[in-house]
Amino acid sequence: MKCAVIVGARPNFMKAAPLMKELDRKGIEARLIHTGQHYDREMSDLFFRELSLPKPDVYLGVGSGTHGVQTGRMLPKIEKALVRDKPDLTVVVGDVNSTLAGALASVKLKIPVAHVEAGYRSRDTGMPEEINRIVVDNISSLLFAPTGEAVNNLVKEGIERGKIHMVGNIMIETLLESLERAKKSGIMGKLGVKEKGYGLVTLHREENTADRKRLKGILEALGEIDAPLIFPLHPGTRKKIEEYCFEGAANGLKMVRALGYLDFLKMESNAKFILTDSGGVQEEALVLGVPCLTLRYNTERVETLEAGGNILVGADRDKILENAQRILRDRNFERKMSRCKIPRYWDRKVSERIVKTIVSFKSRV
Repeated sequence: MKCAVIVGARPNFMKAAPLMKELDRKGIEARLIHTGQHYDREMSDLFFRELSLPKPDVYLGVGSGTHGVQTGRMLPKIEKALVRDKPDLTVVVGDVNSTLAGALASVKLKIPVAHVEAGYRSRDTGMPEEINRIVVDNISSLLFAPTGEAVNNLVKEGIERGKIHMVGNIMIETLLESLERAKKSGIMGKLGVKEKGYGLVTLHREENTADRKRLKGILEALGEIDAPLIFPLHPGTRKKIEEYCFEGAANGLKMVRALGYLDFLKMESNAKFILTDSGGVQEEALVLGVPCLTLRYNTERVETLEAGGNILVGADRDKILENAQRILRDRNFERKMSRCKIPRYWDRKVSERIVKTIVSFKSRV
């Protein structure tokens, strides 16, 4: 059996790493296709090294662009790679443009698609990732759901129940496998912070960064929080901050370059609290027991809200400040957010369950 595994953005790398290892362990040939959607080669190479991912068999180098332009560039290049390699199955992960392009190119060639992280829904079709999720789930032959809620979403949308497999959260498998190595990181000393003595910020979604007024409001609200805040900058966010001349918009906010996976995991696990618009970071915070405030008005990671470890604050200054200050000052509130039940199957065996299902699927076709 031969699989094509398609990645393009850093969150994809974290999800593909354990999967590639398990495919290899089971003797399944897996070709890794990297679209180059995240075009910072230095950061991509660092993630590959830290996650022990093999060098991509194919690097497409599509680079930046609008959603349509970026996806359009990927399609013919992915198609060419698939025609050459003739895989029995294409595996796509997450919800980025590379996920969509990989799935579309495959089904046009009558290659079955397996979607890892299927069934997440924010109910916000203004979010490009939501469209990607819906389309990919509806054209996939295998849907690997991370939560029971994701399974329910797929069933409600009329997707055949036999295609849906509850396997758990593969990104959490990577986190659990990497924690010990992350503890050795010296990043906290380099940034001059101590355990539970800072907040960690991530911000990259278009809804927050493309709107000048909204981005400025968020940065100014962060500047009012009475705690040191470390802000590793996504390349796109850095570009917007420089374009809008917002470097001084948030006093006390320490902006640093994007971090590697292990350094970021060290910062996450030792933070007093996290402010983010990332779906994956919401989940990581829940598992790490770090209170999370999400700078969005909705989330597809509803299990983090239901568990009590995450609060939606959007771009609302009052909600951001109220909840951040409460975490800082109310130990009972912080403790309640930190001690939440972890969803079923968020463990070290997610890739094992996925590959077992892939092997069974191949035997049926």
